[in-house]
Amino acid sequence: MTTRKEFDLGLEQLHNFVIEMGNFVENALVESIEALKAVDVARAQQVIAADPSLNQLEEKVTELGAKLIATQQPVAKDLRRILSSFRIASDLERMGDLAVDIAKVVLRMEGQELIKPLIDLPRMAEIVQMMTTESIQSFIQENVDLAYKMAKDDDQVDALYGQITRELYSLMMENPRNITQSSLLSFVGRYLERFGDHATNIGESVVYIVTGTRPDLNV
Repeated sequence: MTTRKEFDLGLEQLHNFVIEMGNFVENALVESIEALKAVDVARAQQVIAADPSLNQLEEKVTELGAKLIATQQPVAKDLRRILSSFRIASDLERMGDLAVDIAKVVLRMEGQELIKPLIDLPRMAEIVQMMTTESIQSFIQENVDLAYKMAKDDDQVDALYGQITRELYSLMMENPRNITQSSLLSFVGRYLERFGDHATNIGESVVYIVTGTRPDLNV
């Protein structure tokens, strides 16, 4: 097998590890939000229990990427692909942690009824899930236009987060008994907002792969 063939196979495997991480994270987000909507502790615990598998995938990305750099000495776009895989894997691992954080909120709400129907938080989660899908598709396709689209999606997430925060503050003011759960739900809003930021970071990495420059899409 030629050196180039070995490198291409290694790069493909690296690519697949990152895609697997993306699929894992998207599922973790969906499961954590579904657990929240039903205050389903068992479902939340499953999200938490699965997280070490994501960490193992990140380690595989790091190990394989380092091996490819050491043995193949890639340059230009090939090197950018590997370096960006490290960064994207780090963003995805953090997104997984945020899904776990949402699941932990569910554990703290065990036995409670929701103080209000959840409408905006699930809507926010839908946009963030779409951004996660877009971030992985932009990586697969090396699609700069899709990467830039996520900046606009992130603006929607930020606007919803502001709206949710105001509504929860009003609930706290109306009744002190709402304070604890309102605070927990505000944490979920913050976790989703950060989730969207990490998806946008992935878009930045895709632009870097293609162009060699990294824009700031989180503005």
